[in-house]
Amino acid sequence: MSSIRFGCAVARLSCIGVLTACAAGCAAEGRTSATGPQAVHGDDLRLERVVMLMRHGVRPPTRAKVAPEALHDKSWPKWSVDFGELTAHGYDAVRLLGQWDRANWVARGLLPATGCPAEADVEVAASNKSRTQATARALVEGMAPGCALHVEFPATPDDDVEFHPLDAGAMPIDADEAMRAVAALAPAGGMQAEIATHAERFALLNKALGCEGSRKSAACDVSALPAGLVRNEGDRPDVGDPFGLASTISQTFLLEYLEGMPMRDVAWGRLTRGQIEELLEFHSLKFYYEGRAPYVAARAASPLAARMLEAMEQGPRLTVLVGHDTNIADLGGLLDLHWQVPSYPRDDPPPGGALGFEVLADASGKRFVRAFYRSQTMDQVRELQPLSAANAPAYQYLPIPGCDNGCPLPEFEALLRSRLVRPLKSAGR
Repeated sequence: MSSIRFGCAVARLSCIGVLTACAAGCAAEGRTSATGPQAVHGDDLRLERVVMLMRHGVRPPTRAKVAPEALHDKSWPKWSVDFGELTAHGYDAVRLLGQWDRANWVARGLLPATGCPAEADVEVAASNKSRTQATARALVEGMAPGCALHVEFPATPDDDVEFHPLDAGAMPIDADEAMRAVAALAPAGGMQAEIATHAERFALLNKALGCEGSRKSAACDVSALPAGLVRNEGDRPDVGDPFGLASTISQTFLLEYLEGMPMRDVAWGRLTRGQIEELLEFHSLKFYYEGRAPYVAARAASPLAARMLEAMEQGPRLTVLVGHDTNIADLGGLLDLHWQVPSYPRDDPPPGGALGFEVLADASGKRFVRAFYRSQTMDQVRELQPLSAANAPAYQYLPIPGCDNGCPLPEFEALLRSRLVRPLKSAGR
């Protein structure tokens, strides 16, 4: 496990834009579920720990070829950094989010109002990918500028058994059983029926790609690609075409928008922000098939989920794990959690967003768990809007199915442990 240290220990930090009450900013976009801790115990709860899994910030496509050239009539716009790297705009957006996180956790007594948090009180870790490490650095800079905080990350891809457990060969998975589990999610009629359900979205996607009018033909129609789930030995199935490609293209349009590119360069000027949101349904659909089947989710999410549970039980006051949208989707699938950030489809993990857990204690010391989703909206990222109680990111509390009566920590532990799968190899932490 490698680590990098940011800042110096001598700078002082004053609270910026402290929220006077969590409800003013934290729950503006979502309310505690009827069976959540506050519904059972009121507001007399003390925040003890926060553990959250965060997606990296804005990046370009991860490869030069976003889609086969026959599908689009124009070249993709240029980016300021190499494929898959965090952009400067993405860094700044995450830093703003870190400032809001700081204010939120200070207002709720998790972090000190002045100075740096004790090194033992904050743990930040990232995957082996450089974009997640840069995202962690941006968050730390916003949340604790000038403070000496480590960011841990695996030294090699083979060591990345928590964020990429299937790629690292760290989890047992039967390809045939995984295929059956994912195929069971499809409607009657299989993936062809799924294509028919999304016919209007495919038409909108084709329009953005220039596949209309005199150019319209099966050669450029994304929905005409051969359909079917793809079995992968030693791994989960892929949703396959046309949905995998539609997800990649729609995510690329989103990233162009979030980066602040002129609208003439976002989807070549052929889509509005609302239409980009509509096409992002392909992205959440990909994660529905690839991460919501219980058999698959348990094998993809167990290593990170186990680490998060350990942090909830006996970790520092704040634990932040910076990974990928796939990690968040898998964790959501494991616990059947659902969220919706304004300007995004249901269960879509936006760049910089986080799925997390609050551990709260009542006056007797009994502890409870509350799940949340925290994320900026599209325009908050695109415009690099300063965040405050008056312009807060979405902070939505999520029901935890199977954990009632305020979700006591022991019940949450039992629920999660019942779904974990033992890894073939573990992280050397």
